[in-house]
Amino acid sequence: MVIGASSGMGKEIALQLAEQEYHVAVTGRRTKELQELQSLFPSQIIYQTIDNTAIASLEQNLVGLTAKLGGLDLLVISSGIGELNGGLDFEIEQRTIALNVTGFTKIADWAILYFQNQNFGHLAAITSLAGMTGGHAAPAYNASKAYQINYLSGLRKKMKKLKLPIAITDIRPGFVDTEMAKGEGLFWISPVQKAASQIISAIKSKRKIVYITHRWRIIGMFFRMIG
Repeated sequence: MVIGASSGMGKEIALQLAEQEYHVAVTGRRTKELQELQSLFPSQIIYQTIDNTAIASLEQNLVGLTAKLGGLDLLVISSGIGELNGGLDFEIEQRTIALNVTGFTKIADWAILYFQNQNFGHLAAITSLAGMTGGHAAPAYNASKAYQINYLSGLRKKMKKLKLPIAITDIRPGFVDTEMAKGEGLFWISPVQKAASQIISAIKSKRKIVYITHRWRIIGMFFRMIG
C-alpha cells in the first residue's frame, strides 16, 4: 500500500512496483489522479480516496482497502506537505502538523499494530533530510520531519524489544523533481524515476535509513556532525 500516490514519489513508487508485478493499493485526496494511475495497471492497482487528516475515518478506510487488496506486507507513507512560511502564518503551520505529524502517526501506528498481529510486515516512510536540522523558510516542515525520523526510530526500537520480524525504513530524500521541491538555488535535484528506483531497492534490502539519492548521505553526515 502506498499512502499519498496521486503525484510525486508516491505515484512513481506505485508505478514501479506495479511494473514489477506487485499488487498495489494506492491512496490520495485526488480521485481523478488515482483513477488515471489505476488505468495504467488495472489488474495490479486498486485505489481509494483518503484524506489523511480525517482522523476519525482513517483507520476504517485503511482496514477496508487492505481487505480489498487481500492483505498487507508493505506500507509506504509518501504523503506530506511542505510550504514556505517565512511569515509564520499559523494556518500553514497547522496544516503541516495535521498531515505530517497527526496523520502520519495514525497511519504508522495502525500499520505497526496490523503487522504485529500477523507477525510480519514492513513500514517505510518518506521523511526528509530537512528533518535533520531546523529550517527558517519552513519551520514546521523541518520540525515535522524531525518528528517522523524520531518516531520511526522509536518504533524500530519497539520492534527490536518485542523481537518481531517487522522492518522499518526511514527514507530521507534531498531534492527530488516533484511539486514539493520549492525555493531558489536548489542543487542535486534527482529525477523522480531515479529516486523511486533507489527507494524500492532500499525497501527490498530492508535498509533502516537511506538517503535519496545516495549522494545526499554526505549532507546527512554533515548534519549529524553539527547537530
